[in-house]
Amino acid sequence: MKWRALEDDWCPVARTLSLVGERWTLLILRDCLLGETRFEAFARSTGATRHIIADRLKRLVAAGLLEQKPYQQRPVRYDYILTERGRELAPALETFRAWGRTHLPIRRSARPNATE
Repeated sequence: MKWRALEDDWCPVARTLSLVGERWTLLILRDCLLGETRFEAFARSTGATRHIIADRLKRLVAAGLLEQKPYQQRPVRYDYILTERGRELAPALETFRAWGRTHLPIRRSARPNATE
């Protein structure tokens, strides 16, 4: 079964995963919840390729989780803003964050020591 075939599944968890369960998508939503809005910021933060970021943003806009607002005309560039529907995912992402902090603690410094 292909991943996107889940969008018609009887299970709401499966349908939700078909939209936000692909690699990088939740990280883009995380960044949006933290106030990021620009393509380059998503690419820098996630480390995903430009092609993947573009694909995920297109899917999130089509699903109504993000909306595009142009900030530059030539070439046209957009801010990606969470819709109300997208903001409703915040508690789920907070649950992932809390679970990760509890069960997957950082085993190395998150930031290199400035004195090293």
